[in-house]
Amino acid sequence: MGNIVQRSSYEWVCTDEPHATRRRAMLEKYPDLKKLMTVNPHFKWVVAAEVAFQLMMCYFVKDLSWPLLIITTYFIGGTINHSLTLAVHELSHNRAFGHGKHAMWNRVLAFVANFPVGVPFCVSFKKYHLEHHRQLGVDGLDTDIPMEIEGNFFRTTGLKLLWVILQPLLYSARPLFINPKPLNRLDYLNLSLQILFNSLLLSSWGIKPVAYLLLGTAFGLGLHPLAGHFIAEHYMFLKGHETYSYYGPLNILTFNVGYHMEHHDFPSITGSKLPLVRKIAPDFYDDLPQYSSWPKVIYDFVTDSTIGPYSRIKRPHLKDTQ
Repeated sequence: MGNIVQRSSYEWVCTDEPHATRRRAMLEKYPDLKKLMTVNPHFKWVVAAEVAFQLMMCYFVKDLSWPLLIITTYFIGGTINHSLTLAVHELSHNRAFGHGKHAMWNRVLAFVANFPVGVPFCVSFKKYHLEHHRQLGVDGLDTDIPMEIEGNFFRTTGLKLLWVILQPLLYSARPLFINPKPLNRLDYLNLSLQILFNSLLLSSWGIKPVAYLLLGTAFGLGLHPLAGHFIAEHYMFLKGHETYSYYGPLNILTFNVGYHMEHHDFPSITGSKLPLVRKIAPDFYDDLPQYSSWPKVIYDFVTDSTIGPYSRIKRPHLKDTQ
């Protein structure tokens, strides 16, 4: 099963999350960064193309053998569905239509992007993700951080590999235990539309297209090269560093989510322009730790006995310190 992870608790700090302070300093030195805070007019067409591609693949796979379906699902379905989950991430920040009078169309496009993923998540993701930005690492609020049961159980090489495979399940289950929120009308609409989409797909082309989408999501968010970003973003490989960027080619498929330090510094800047943030303000980024390979991040996480689910910086909830 491999070596046992040495870390037995989170890295607790009492400092505020660093990105708001960095943002103020960067804007003071480089005020032109404000010009990047615009929508990406091409983004909606990329999302539409990915959804259309997955619908085409659903028709294509309906007559495949199951072994070939599984292979196709991992390499194609998993990649595109992972990309679509990151399109929903972009839409949670209103990147397609902005924050003004057309803001509701971001929500509509998120519902559409959600369809090929197979499970309803876009409404709840927005609620929790925006809190992740405002309350980075805060105990009981940031549901991106693994639960204690994860840190205590997934402590060997084999179990950490299982943890990576189970990421889709664990990521979706954490909010129910860490910071449960009541369902609202949009949650129920998300659920209803997804059930309708899946039902139409099943009745029209059978079980294989549905399996292609659902397994694609499970594969793509689990042990998959793109899923390395889940670990790369905030797991503390170097003591004291809680956010890391990746500048490799897989950013092309993920709306530049690898520029994660830049993203947390400027959540209002669309993914397509995050490379410009680093270009404008290189002195804020060039000396920071960074990654060049997401698959290597997964490998290092699984094999390094100093790293595990507990390798996160955590902050006490303010009410707990009063």
